[in-house]
Amino acid sequence: MSPSTPAVDRRADIKNRHRRAILDAAAAIMRERESSVFSVDELAARANVSRRTVFNHFASIDDVVIAVFGIELGAVVERLATIPEGPGSSMFDDLAETVRSTDLVPPMVYLTRVLGGDEPEPTPKQALLAARTFTEISTGLAAEMQRRHPGATALRVNLLVGSLTSGLLVIYQQWFTECGAFDTVQTRSHWTELVETLLESLRTGFGAR
Repeated sequence: MSPSTPAVDRRADIKNRHRRAILDAAAAIMRERESSVFSVDELAARANVSRRTVFNHFASIDDVVIAVFGIELGAVVERLATIPEGPGSSMFDDLAETVRSTDLVPPMVYLTRVLGGDEPEPTPKQALLAARTFTEISTGLAAEMQRRHPGATALRVNLLVGSLTSGLLVIYQQWFTECGAFDTVQTRSHWTELVETLLESLRTGFGAR
């Protein structure tokens, strides 16, 4: 081990702790306010870091918000990693089981309220932030799917995962429009119906019926 290794490790540890502190502080502010609107100064003060440190990790407040949302919705990636790897399971089967068995309603309610869930329709910026969040999920799912199915080409993995996460964004927007940002028996039932519609469409195609 080289003499410089401990110093490198310490720097990496400090960097990771700063990033974690920034994300924890942002998550706390967002939950308190149910809003994604806050300043860099507010965030730096809550995280006990400098403005410069915030910008060393994130290019903008929007990037911080997306990272927090990614953590909130990251359960879908974590769930995929726990599904048993059966010898005959397909990539689609793995993703279908993942979406069916992950409780996405609470994080979706959180995302919706923080982005301004009292409004009848999302603003263009809110829609963009939601889309970028689902793109982040797609990246994590694709990496885990490639690990589980090493024989699949990156193109096929990305096509399948991208189709699923794009579909999740569509049904999330539909769910919000029809149900609002509420976690009830009825809204959960409707989410389940939308998920099954998405999976059936991905399985059989989008021909006119």
